[in-house]
Amino acid sequence: MTQRKGRLTVTVDQALIEAGSDAVAAGRAESLSGWVNLAMAERAEKERRLRAMADAVAMYEDAFGPITQAELVSQERSDRQSALVVRGSKNA
Repeated sequence: MTQRKGRLTVTVDQALIEAGSDAVAAGRAESLSGWVNLAMAERAEKERRLRAMADAVAMYEDAFGPITQAELVSQERSDRQSALVVRGSKNA
């Protein structure tokens, strides 16, 4: 079953119109509407993930108290020490 589509009139930066048109011309998108629809779906999913992360942090802080700056610094240090360097150097 196909989802029903709605019409939308928006003002978009010319560079984005050109990028979408280029994607269509190169065969990376079926239509400009499809390209815009995908971009909006990706943005909606990103915002859903950000809300879920914010909810998880809030639940953690409700249970254990606010995350302090010192804890963030300590975790960053630990992450850097345990990181696998794929390119460049660990000191970069």
